[in-house]
Amino acid sequence: MSQLENKTFDQKITRRDLIKVFGATAVAGTGIFGASSKAFAKNAQHVVVLGGGVGGSTFAKYLRFADPDVKITIIEQYPEYITCLRSNDVIVGMHTLDELTFNLDTIKSKYNVNVVIDKVIGADYDKKTVRTEKGETFSYDKLVVSPGIDFKFEDYEGYDAEMAEGKFPHAYKAGPQTLELRRQLLAVPKGGTAIIAPPQNPFRCPPGPYERASFFAEHFKKHNPTAKLIVLDPKDRFTKDGPFKKAWERLYGYKTDNALIEWVSGSDGGRVVRLDAKNMMVETDGGDYKADLINIIPNQRAGVLAQKIGLTNDSGWCPIERNTMESSLHKDVYVLGDSSIADAMPKSGYSANSQAKVCARAVADTLKGEQPGTAIYSNVCYSLAGENYGVSIAAIYEVRDGLIQPKGESAGVSPITDKVTQPILEAVYQKNWQREFVKDVFS
Repeated sequence: MSQLENKTFDQKITRRDLIKVFGATAVAGTGIFGASSKAFAKNAQHVVVLGGGVGGSTFAKYLRFADPDVKITIIEQYPEYITCLRSNDVIVGMHTLDELTFNLDTIKSKYNVNVVIDKVIGADYDKKTVRTEKGETFSYDKLVVSPGIDFKFEDYEGYDAEMAEGKFPHAYKAGPQTLELRRQLLAVPKGGTAIIAPPQNPFRCPPGPYERASFFAEHFKKHNPTAKLIVLDPKDRFTKDGPFKKAWERLYGYKTDNALIEWVSGSDGGRVVRLDAKNMMVETDGGDYKADLINIIPNQRAGVLAQKIGLTNDSGWCPIERNTMESSLHKDVYVLGDSSIADAMPKSGYSANSQAKVCARAVADTLKGEQPGTAIYSNVCYSLAGENYGVSIAAIYEVRDGLIQPKGESAGVSPITDKVTQPILEAVYQKNWQREFVKDVFS
């Protein structure tokens, strides 16, 4: 983790900070403090980035900090990007999708990055080119891929991608499914039942299903107090389960006769194996459950693009060199974010952001013929167990014994205390953290 990453989000990053980290020459040429119209030399090295989400946008921005002379092109399929971060809020009306929607205009103008809206359909690693649906071919010196996730619908009998776009949205990629799940939540009848079925590890945003469960329970508490949520989980533990369960006890009567939320672990038969869409029922290892709303969040693997261009191994994810994020399968290709095998690091937006910064420094060093340094990564994640009840987790990661592992005693989860103000303050921190995080990525 760089000196720049060590600054807290509520501190203003100044020109002096950037010069300390990247050097005066790099900062002067970037247009960071005003749009740059720099024209690149014909022999300028070219870095192509596939994907303009959190990982890809952060990488392009921080590579520009590190090297004013490299040519950078982002190829992104969609003109706008909706962050999964805070998309659970949309389901219960705390945010709108518009508030979570960003584009690459600032990355393009402020950091002198070429942005192409097109779909990549293939890569030739020998020729170092990528092809797009519109018939263009892009040559690269370095290729950076941030492809997100794909879903393993085949793990659930009776469930598929088409059903997810209709009556059974997973809503784990923010967009129309998010709005459909909101509509369904509002339509749960008095005294009705909702089911959330989280995926097996590893998956994007490990606290996400449990934050969503909390929001469902809070909604029922306010608007439908005789309704109930059942969480059917294939796992026996989940991220931040201690503070989440304590919040459920305090807010939703968890483990009481009148609980608004019930959690069924994998050991107790919580794994969903089949969806009976006609009868609005799921079959689990422990029996059948009928509900008015069924939200299956499928098991996951690396994004479709990563699979298509040969960046995955038998695990379904993308193996990487831990100090640089370079693919273990193809030289001069780097994989960021959820699709990568990053060991103990969670598949989170903050992880992708941290990996992108490390990768940007490594790519800049390599292009200059220098040896990349040893990586230090970080992750911070705030979740809400209610609109004004926050829980968090944070850790620093180092490469040790060939794996990305927590550094010393750096990992920490919200402590469980009797201080009434603690979760309230964490909820405030969460809102500020989200706002500053997206600025770091897209501004």
